[in-house]
Amino acid sequence: MALADNTTTSTAAPARRIADLPGPRGLPLLGNALQIERDRLHQQVEAWAREYGEAYRFRITSREFVVMSNPETLAAILRARPDTFERTSRLNQTAQALGFGGLFSSNGDTWRRQRPMVLSGLDPTHIKAFFPTLQKVTDRFARRWQRAAQAGTAIDLQADLMRYTVDVTAGLAFGTDINTIESDQEVIQTHLDKILPALFKRLLAPVQYWHYVKLPADRALDRHLQALREAVDGFIGAARQRLAEQPALREHPSNLIEAMVAAREREGSAVTDGDVSGNVLTMLLAGEDTTANTLAWMIWLLHRHPEAARRATEEVRGLLGSAGQPLHHEQLRELDFVEACAHETMRLKPVAPLNIQQVVRDTEAGGVALPAGTMVMCLMRPAAVDEKHFPDAQAFKPERWLAGPSATSSKRVAMPFGAGPRICPGRYLALAEMKMVIAMLLAHFDIAAVDTPDGGEARERLALTMSPVDLRLRLKPRGG
Repeated sequence: MALADNTTTSTAAPARRIADLPGPRGLPLLGNALQIERDRLHQQVEAWAREYGEAYRFRITSREFVVMSNPETLAAILRARPDTFERTSRLNQTAQALGFGGLFSSNGDTWRRQRPMVLSGLDPTHIKAFFPTLQKVTDRFARRWQRAAQAGTAIDLQADLMRYTVDVTAGLAFGTDINTIESDQEVIQTHLDKILPALFKRLLAPVQYWHYVKLPADRALDRHLQALREAVDGFIGAARQRLAEQPALREHPSNLIEAMVAAREREGSAVTDGDVSGNVLTMLLAGEDTTANTLAWMIWLLHRHPEAARRATEEVRGLLGSAGQPLHHEQLRELDFVEACAHETMRLKPVAPLNIQQVVRDTEAGGVALPAGTMVMCLMRPAAVDEKHFPDAQAFKPERWLAGPSATSSKRVAMPFGAGPRICPGRYLALAEMKMVIAMLLAHFDIAAVDTPDGGEARERLALTMSPVDLRLRLKPRGG
């Protein structure tokens, strides 16, 4: 059994102590802090896993991490949330201080009271009802890329995809058409882009200096946070106005923000103003970054693998004809190979390669005794690129995800949305967005190039989420 509590029977093999685990040598006091390169931490800990095995340890000053990569152990840890494992106290405190103490970073009763509202706003029924708006946003996006294709200009791939994902998130979760796709002015992404890197920096910092002194970067972060608070206040104010004008929405809200505001204003409610604003900002951050990065990796990989791109293009054009994008929600289900490309992208390039949990109560995982308070770093990629689980594991082969026993078992190894009670609530929206963008792209255009600044492989950069660095997309109109 991968996970056990402290009642393990005497017949079980004795658990190893953390002190007995191997790991990279460090320095007194500093531990491995000087060896860490923040933007490639995921690659460093993956390399250490290849050297030291599926369970090892390292230390950043006084904080020790137990690192695990066995897929059965990871699944057991993720399923044991929130009672045995939870978000780390530093993540919870840092996110609260930055203003997005929403579902992502919350623990305990705060998480329990928020999750039903967030889930109800992101369930398949809401995604289906939202489909006409998803079409409208995708139409705008197609026009933006048509202008670039006709002009022969390179597209900043991630920046454009983030415009798309923020517009979709604001429409679904807040009922607001912010239309950054067609805006030439400063957009909300200008501020959102600074938050996750700042959070990641503070999570790994050996010393939390910002409590005592603020550097220029910290003062700049404060300005970005203030701009975001003003935007969030605007979303909340608009929702309150709709509830005042349409009282029936209090019992039957049409989106997440209306549900949270209605719950906040209900007599005796445990929902706080911080819950509402924190989840609004969390939705914007999560909705922008993860899906946009996955799409950027997916477009890169399709361009690098012409046969997969050809098969995906044939599927899209055969299904859609001259429509240019799916005309109804049910068509998304018919894009089997496109969805397989998404799963293969997430296997090779998971945007959340690290998942750090803190032990709530003494337990055992992967044969290691874990006292309460231990920080466990779950490596989500090593098993997914291991020949033991995926033949020709380093190759981009979307067909491995098509229907069959192997596809089912693969999903128990590659877990891009997590697992257990805290599985990502936005997974249905993310897959719908991926299919819509790829269908639009392959229906309207031929990919001329996806370039990196140096013309080589796309470099991975970690800033809480993992993204490709500076991809530029060049398109040709279909048949052009």
